[in-house]
Amino acid sequence: MNLDSLPLGPLERALLASLRRLEPSAEPLVLASAALLCAALEQGDVCLPLARLAGQRPWPEHDFTLPPLGEWREGLEASSLVGMPGDFVPLILTGERLYLARYEAYERQLAAQLLARAGDRPAVDETRLSESLTRLFAFNASSQAGQRPDWQRLAAAQAVRRRLAVISGGPGTGKTTTVVRLLAALLEQRGGHPQDAGLAIGLAAPTGKAAARMAEAIRGAKAALPVEQAIKDALPEEARTLHRLLGSRGDTPAVRHHAGNPLALDVLVVDEASMVDLALMAKLVDALPPSARLILLGDKDQLCAVEAGAVFAELCEGRGFDAAAAAELERLTGQAVAVEPPSSALGDAVVLLTHSHRFAGDSGIGELARRINGGDVAGTRQLLQEGRPDLAWNAQPTPQDLLERLDQGYGPYLAAARVGEPAAAFAAFNAFRALCAQREGAWGVAGINEALEARIKRRVQVAGRERWYVGRPVMVRQNDYALGLFNGDIGLCLQTDHGLRVFFESEDGYRPFAPARLPSHDSAFAMTVHKSQGSEFAEVLLALPEQPSPLLTRSLFYTGITRAKRKVEIWALAPRLAEAVATRAERAAGLAERLAAVPARQAPGPASASTQLGLFD
Repeated sequence: MNLDSLPLGPLERALLASLRRLEPSAEPLVLASAALLCAALEQGDVCLPLARLAGQRPWPEHDFTLPPLGEWREGLEASSLVGMPGDFVPLILTGERLYLARYEAYERQLAAQLLARAGDRPAVDETRLSESLTRLFAFNASSQAGQRPDWQRLAAAQAVRRRLAVISGGPGTGKTTTVVRLLAALLEQRGGHPQDAGLAIGLAAPTGKAAARMAEAIRGAKAALPVEQAIKDALPEEARTLHRLLGSRGDTPAVRHHAGNPLALDVLVVDEASMVDLALMAKLVDALPPSARLILLGDKDQLCAVEAGAVFAELCEGRGFDAAAAAELERLTGQAVAVEPPSSALGDAVVLLTHSHRFAGDSGIGELARRINGGDVAGTRQLLQEGRPDLAWNAQPTPQDLLERLDQGYGPYLAAARVGEPAAAFAAFNAFRALCAQREGAWGVAGINEALEARIKRRVQVAGRERWYVGRPVMVRQNDYALGLFNGDIGLCLQTDHGLRVFFESEDGYRPFAPARLPSHDSAFAMTVHKSQGSEFAEVLLALPEQPSPLLTRSLFYTGITRAKRKVEIWALAPRLAEAVATRAERAAGLAERLAAVPARQAPGPASASTQLGLFD
């Protein structure tokens, strides 16, 4: 087999070159497996699932066929480049999964540390906790009559009583409200003197934009808490990105904080945890002291991380309450929960918030989200054809029609931008947003932004070569801590007495920047669904590509439509709509299996050894 004739990318070829230097006589099957593993990592998988690919032709344009599973495993086991977990070799084979050594160590280490943390119960004054929960969640009892049990209260109870809490919920289910109240309950455990007790609480998120939103939401939510002022003062008001929290070191995977130099925190709350990849989550848990509480917030149905892994979704698998846990919760909170023995060792550390305050019971968007998550293709199509006021479906879209609709949709914003008042411009811009599944093509971000900008420039008589004009929206592509601008931040170009300035929202109003000062950025009339995570807009237009695409998945569709508060328009051919609902994104990984298979109270394993080997550097 001539590997040089295969359609490999630069990363695959670089990996094969490294393996050949280590083992010049390496078998083509082993090298081909490594190339497939590298490609799988680029697609978000953590490992190569041998059983899924055995006997197939991985490169359709070539006649190379992978052997049957047993023969494939034997070929890998015979190679000096492949070993078992813990071996100092580049490739690790465990069961029917092939890993790069670093990712197998990340997954194994993360599973062991999560299990150890989940099995450790801190001392809690349950009488004080019960009183705190009753007072802090009293509003829920009056506003959610008939909504039983109160999952927000249950989530808070579990988070205070455990070192690990995983709280998942869709838009509007009150994740931030829940975490503010549970932090207040945790502080009240300190006897009313949280500052003297020195409880260190950290807030973090994967991106600067998400961290800023989290801090803003917590500052707003804590003002209404029925607690002493000392408790409010002890609640944090600032959030950091995970990379900044860990102390990332430029272009290297090394971080300043790890097991040998842990974070000085007693509690860490991570928002938008569904966006955290395996490597980053492993480093985060490794850097957190064993005695600290870790609270992960996210939406298990949303798009997962761009990098390898779907950690948050895997943590939510196998959740449930056995009879003992259900009895404990009912005694503590007065809330009865159904007994459903968990299949994961994390089990009752995971709580799902189900009541949406954003989407009412008769909401078309809420019902559409449920049908998408259920994989109900026929039900989704039927719902979109009912003429609901908050749903629209254009089943015969054309690029020209789309351009006309976007020009109309952004008309109020462009009018507000010409006035030059930042608050009005941002309000108008957030009233309508175009989202796309992909970047390239006529139905992608790049094509839509280019076509719409050309149309706007012609109308206002701006030269085509001019980059800046009144109303140009931009999205920052990289963090700039000196300017306080972060990847995903949106800026609007407006006219001022000093010329064109790009305004960004901040805690204190709106910050203007000269266009030349901005870090790397793109125009942002349209943005990808990935980039929209955590945002919300009054109306959303979601454009799906004309051709089949691996990006069209249930999680992408769900994430896109739930960015809308009032109305969502879907521009998609019927086959693409069906593919998006029917296709469940599955990333090859073994974390959920490791969490299910290992007893909950198992020790964390040889953490120091993996650190010494540089697996977390």
